[in-house]
Amino acid sequence: GPWAAGALSMLYLKGLEDAISLSVVHPTWQRTRPDDPEDQHCGWVYRAPGDAPLSNPLGHGSYDCDDALIPDPTGAASIRDVYAKAGDASGPFTTPALFDKKTGKLVSNESMDILKLLNSAFDKVAKHPERTFYPGDLAGDLQTLNDELVYPNVNNGVYRCGFAKSQKAYDAAVAGLFEALEDLDKRLASQRFLGGDKFSWLDLRLYHTLVRFDPVYVVYFKTNVKRIADYPNLVNFVRDVYQSVEPVRRATNIKHIKMHYYTSHPALNTYGIIPASMGPDLEAEHGRGAADGVYFTH
Repeated sequence: GPWAAGALSMLYLKGLEDAISLSVVHPTWQRTRPDDPEDQHCGWVYRAPGDAPLSNPLGHGSYDCDDALIPDPTGAASIRDVYAKAGDASGPFTTPALFDKKTGKLVSNESMDILKLLNSAFDKVAKHPERTFYPGDLAGDLQTLNDELVYPNVNNGVYRCGFAKSQKAYDAAVAGLFEALEDLDKRLASQRFLGGDKFSWLDLRLYHTLVRFDPVYVVYFKTNVKRIADYPNLVNFVRDVYQSVEPVRRATNIKHIKMHYYTSHPALNTYGIIPASMGPDLEAEHGRGAADGVYFTH
């Protein structure tokens, strides 16, 4: 999901791929204890490239095991197994999760904490210790914008729309979401990124929600008042990040994004049909910012 892709982006942005081993799960949730009829938990599982395709938890569909999958280095079959090895048998068994291989313990599974840790805690082994995505002069402003607008109304707002169980809850979430998108589109009319001219953690968090919006949320989470493609500054912000910030592009896999959502929740999509649209063309001209790939804070 967007949280795990954000952590993966930060790992690449800092050049930590040789210092921190990583695994990539199959997009389609599965029963994590398939031999126990009493245990109905569904979640993230590992497969290797070229393994037999998976079906959704009801047995519908056929979802391939492609070359983007990276099995767990310790041989675990699922994220649940990784947590169990670290002493957590109750869950929830979420991603991203950062584990210490020496002690076998979970360091953190809170995506915001993991972003901060990757940004600065491993600089001795990072290829890019000079890059920070938490600019000190903007710390308060970015945190406020996150806490008051981006996180509750956008990052989490799309989930509040998609998993609402009453019309009233959906109506409130969708109103807050689109008010926030209008606000952010206006902000990005006059500046390249949310903090000005340098890419930050908050841009990363916003990007990973917006890049999923048109191919998934508009249909799946019923966020259909407008598409991101209908907001000129938001869609071109997404294109700018995708084209200029290569480590974030590397952590963006639209095929996996679509496969995860549309095949993992039978209550929302019984037969696991994946709709056609891939969202806006991310390679299109965006007319924003520098063309030289300069985006990080010095």
